Amino acid sequence: MIREPVTLPQRSRISVRSSARFFHLVDVIARAHEPTATQLAALERSYNSTGEFLSACPEFQGDLIQIHAHGSRQLGTIVRPRDGSREGFDIDLIARLASGARRKYEGEHGPVLLLDRLHRALSRYADAHGLRLHRWERCATLEYAEGMCADIAPVIDSPLLTAPFGETHGLIPDRELRLFDSTNPRGYAKHFDLAATISPNFTAVMSFSEAMDSVTRAEVTPLPDAQEVFDRLLCRLVQLLKLHRNVAFGIAQGSQDLAPSSVFLTTLAAMAYAVEAPQPHESPLELLLDIVERMPLHFGQLPRPDGSEEWVLPNPSAPGDNLAAGMNSPARQGAFFSWHQRLMGDLKRILHAIENHEGLDVLIKALEGAFGPRCAGVIQQDQTQRRQSNRVAGRVTLISSAAAAPVSVAARPHTYFGR
Repeated sequence: MIREPVTLPQRSRISVRSSARFFHLVDVIARAHEPTATQLAALERSYNSTGEFLSACPEFQGDLIQIHAHGSRQLGTIVRPRDGSREGFDIDLIARLASGARRKYEGEHGPVLLLDRLHRALSRYADAHGLRLHRWERCATLEYAEGMCADIAPVIDSPLLTAPFGETHGLIPDRELRLFDSTNPRGYAKHFDLAATISPNFTAVMSFSEAMDSVTRAEVTPLPDAQEVFDRLLCRLVQLLKLHRNVAFGIAQGSQDLAPSSVFLTTLAAMAYAVEAPQPHESPLELLLDIVERMPLHFGQLPRPDGSEEWVLPNPSAPGDNLAAGMNSPARQGAFFSWHQRLMGDLKRILHAIENHEGLDVLIKALEGAFGPRCAGVIQQDQTQRRQSNRVAGRVTLISSAAAAPVSVAARPHTYFGR
């Protein structure tokens, strides 16, 4: 049951130059929270080695087809983990088994048997390489070098040819429930990609590009290419949501952790984007604000007899999988709405600082409150690099304390992690 759309108050007009500056800042901050190419290569070497080991293990006897990344690594929305004490990144992996393996894990003991075999095999690998291994209800976590972690979950192929993306559907074991649940990480990635490829309807797209060109003519390092901003819009939005979530909720505290899951936020953002992108918007920032504002409209709220609510967000690629299942407590639901209000307030505060030229110190303070302390360093470093580039080119760009922000970077190639 999806709530009826609400009429939101009209927002004051946002200048295309402010939109360009905002997306530059988001781009700088997001890149600072992404893994470097070296980190990604090291992590891929590690999990490829793990996959080769598992495929030769007697526990699986040729059933293992593939080890592949899913989640944020696959979608291109990866950010630093909430645990700020380490520099490594977390990655989700699937140990994919052929459909014929299902016969070996029938009955109520089947899910536990599969998870036990995975843990036993990974224990030998961890011991051989001096790694730590953690056991969970649906997966096991390997801690690689330099603080990198990989959650490895076994999934048995189980195609559902009548369902959307059903050719990649699978079954994941749950130790506690003693059953196999519907899952489809590869299908989910296809669903996200389809949403991300929807072309936004920007009525002022020429003005947005002209704002970038005007900066170039003023002999300041050029802003990102407009098409690059558009192509990365949904991925950057999801990264922004997760970074803000991480700051708002802090480091996870076990059972007291009330933070919404990444898949819940990612799905809401993708659904809102699919609805809002075709609608006319003057700039990417207008679109982003409408998406964030309307995210709560995209999950169902069902009343329970005790007066509480059950939230429902169907997995678009796995029938019967409710991506809002982890949100079904009054504390979590209240925390989500409080976080959403804080997010809207922080975005408006940042925009106000840009639009009103309140100064770099004020802007950095607003950005730090929204996205964490790393912001100050990366923005100041970006400003220093721009100044140095301008000096090398024989130019001097003066940025006074009243300047709105470092406003531009040269266009760069795409960084679709996981492609």
